[in-house]
Amino acid sequence: MRSVPIVDRVTDAFFALDTGFRFTYLNERAETLLERSREELIGRVMWDEFPQTVETQFPDGFHRAMDEQVPVSFEIYHMPLETWFEARAYPSETGLSVYMRDVTERKAQETTLAQHAAVVEAVHDAVVTLDRDREIVTINGATESMLDADRSSLVGEHVETLTELAGIDDHHAVDIGRAITDIDVRNADRRQLELPYVGPNGDDRMAEFRFVPIEDDTATVAAVIRDVTDRHEYDRVVTSLHEVTRWLLESDDPEEICAIAVHAGGDLLDLPISGVWLLEEEQGYLDPVAGTAGAHDEFGGLPRFNPGEGLVWDVFEGGEVELFDDLGTVDDLYNPDTPLRSEIIAPIGTHGVLMTGSLDPHRFDETDVDLISTLVENTRAALDRADRERVLRDRTAELERQTERLEAVADVLSSDLQRQLEAVADALEEERAGEWEFPLAGDTVETTLERAEGLVDDVREFARNASRVGTRSRLRLESAVADAVDGSRLDADAVIVDGSAALRADPDRFVHLLETAFDGAVARADGDVTVRVGLVGFDDGGSRGFFILDDAAEIPPDARDRVLDPTADDETAIDGIGLALVRAIADAHDWECTVTDGNNGGTRIEIRDVTTLERRLE
Repeated sequence: MRSVPIVDRVTDAFFALDTGFRFTYLNERAETLLERSREELIGRVMWDEFPQTVETQFPDGFHRAMDEQVPVSFEIYHMPLETWFEARAYPSETGLSVYMRDVTERKAQETTLAQHAAVVEAVHDAVVTLDRDREIVTINGATESMLDADRSSLVGEHVETLTELAGIDDHHAVDIGRAITDIDVRNADRRQLELPYVGPNGDDRMAEFRFVPIEDDTATVAAVIRDVTDRHEYDRVVTSLHEVTRWLLESDDPEEICAIAVHAGGDLLDLPISGVWLLEEEQGYLDPVAGTAGAHDEFGGLPRFNPGEGLVWDVFEGGEVELFDDLGTVDDLYNPDTPLRSEIIAPIGTHGVLMTGSLDPHRFDETDVDLISTLVENTRAALDRADRERVLRDRTAELERQTERLEAVADVLSSDLQRQLEAVADALEEERAGEWEFPLAGDTVETTLERAEGLVDDVREFARNASRVGTRSRLRLESAVADAVDGSRLDADAVIVDGSAALRADPDRFVHLLETAFDGAVARADGDVTVRVGLVGFDDGGSRGFFILDDAAEIPPDARDRVLDPTADDETAIDGIGLALVRAIADAHDWECTVTDGNNGGTRIEIRDVTTLERRLE
């Protein structure tokens, strides 16, 4: 049996060169690699047979080994075979012995590891690998930044060194040790913890630790550590905002709701310069209703914004939250000299706006915008609810007033109207019997019927809700008096109007107010009556208005409040609900109605707080 040379039994490709770089031997692996037989290559110069190698590392490496008589090694990629080889050349006096080993798999692993290392180094999370003894194998740059430590001082140290540097207490350090063990012994494929730690500046922070197994010659566990302080703070603020929402929805006072919103922004979101403006619907401007102490300290009070004034009004009309990073670059500021450099303006639906500002540019980010958007949306919901509650209260109060009016109508129908009709019936009966003596001196059946008819009109007017008024128009007082006289039982020449004036009121309701007051004076008079209408508040320093003064029988002082109340049980009242109707119409116009004596007898009705009343020059 023929023996096989040792060099033919090795798995590496092997060939020998003489001092002239001619082949003197090749094993079978080398023949396969070079795709040439021994017979073709023995005695041939390598550079002549394989000219493509001249541009590779072979010439330099082989010449160096031969000239300096030192071993050399290098790696080379064989294009046709798509294979990486490690070449090692050993010199002797007679030439070179060259070994070539396939290292493609190793190169692929190294490339993968290099890529992984590059990724690990590039990520923002801290990455630490540990061996079975819990000693640190590698750390990345993010770990150095998180701990403010150099990796050279940490590699090879026990993992406890990291927990000590991070200020992690013993209890949580035990939790980390258990998580590492679970991964190392394959009790779990993943473990995750959230633990507090101390940052490089000594501030309290929160980190998320994720432990996973790795396949490596040295490391067995990788820890990926992410700083989640901002996320934790965001979650805390969101949770707190939900609590604030509960406070907001417990209040039905718009100003209290706005104060809660402002202070929530100041305390929870660290927004010390904040304020809320609500739309004043009648006047059409944004009125400041709440502000933080910082806002008042900085500005000495918050301004009012009229339509078209400043960014606040623009954003309110636009309806979208706006972030202004640098007010120095923004035109048309309400106050060009404002110390604010950045701000967020957030509409609160159609109610108004919330604004927060800072003395520094670029103070806010999208997280602040999101949180403020949540706050103003909750504030809007609370203000909507407050509006609904107010409407409900108003409706409830209106229903209660209507109930009182209906009860008053029932009282009138069961007492005053009944008395009037009974008087007419008695008079008619006596007339038929030839015994005419009308029980009310000076009254006739005709006047009694007129009074009953007027009472029915008052009942109808009161029952259809005299507290409501229609569109207000500009009226001349003397013209309204003339119209009221025409519709009343008062003689035209019995009214004196002192001064000329104009006011805004519901024409029909206002004339009915005067009619009712005039008929009341006629009802209280034994004979002729004179009524004087004049102005108040222009010379006496009080609120503006007018008076109606008659010389009929005076209403007793203890009955003056009762005559304004249709539910009062007053058997002596003879004008039904007349004066109550006068007050109801006055209340509907937001005027104040009072009844006093006329000094020289009679009754004086004063209607004040008529803010639209204007004196006219004759």
